[in-house]
Amino acid sequence: FASATPNWGIEVEGGWVWPGRIDVRIPGDAGTRFSFRNDLDVDNSAYARGRLFWKPADRHTVIATVVPLEISARGEFAHDTRFADSVFAAGTPVRASYRFNNYRLTYRYHLIQSERGDLEVGATAFIRDARVKVSSADQTDSDDDLGFVPLLHIRAAASITPSWRGVIEGDALAAPQGRAVDLFIGTELHCGNSLVAGFGYRVLEGGADNDTVYTFALFHHASAYLRWQW
Repeated sequence: FASATPNWGIEVEGGWVWPGRIDVRIPGDAGTRFSFRNDLDVDNSAYARGRLFWKPADRHTVIATVVPLEISARGEFAHDTRFADSVFAAGTPVRASYRFNNYRLTYRYHLIQSERGDLEVGATAFIRDARVKVSSADQTDSDDDLGFVPLLHIRAAASITPSWRGVIEGDALAAPQGRAVDLFIGTELHCGNSLVAGFGYRVLEGGADNDTVYTFALFHHASAYLRWQW
């Protein structure tokens, strides 16, 4: 928040998203590994996400975040590809989709608060609603994954001018079974006490590697957002 006065805020973010990597092998121990980018023609697309802020007390902020995300691709596999319970023959036209909707509840504490900059730290409860789907004219198969992941949260801001700030904000955590990173780097323009506009680059990366599923994805975002706070 720009100051301690606003207690609520709504933020809408949008822009363009393009995958740097989507690698899949399902089942993780017996499927055929394939890449959305290297084996198929992947579609870039627009995206949107929303956040609701609540500041119950000075230095304390709670954030609810909704992130819908789905990427599509089409093409033909060069080799017979086992995915889930199906085998897609080489040369058969297929369509594939990778959904990674996620919902988050974040608590962060305002550790450093000054005219020169701010530092906030906290934790995020991350619920993922993921699905990989592959279809041909004759068959369709998919794998769904609904799960919970705890993440660490950080936000740092530095004043550039009285109205402009540089911002780094993200959620991240890594473990032997997988990892998740969502990081924004950009600038904010504070238009008074009620309206904030942000511009920058966002990276979303993560995945899992086990006997059931192997999926790793990297998404680049050209981002812009507006936040109204009161």
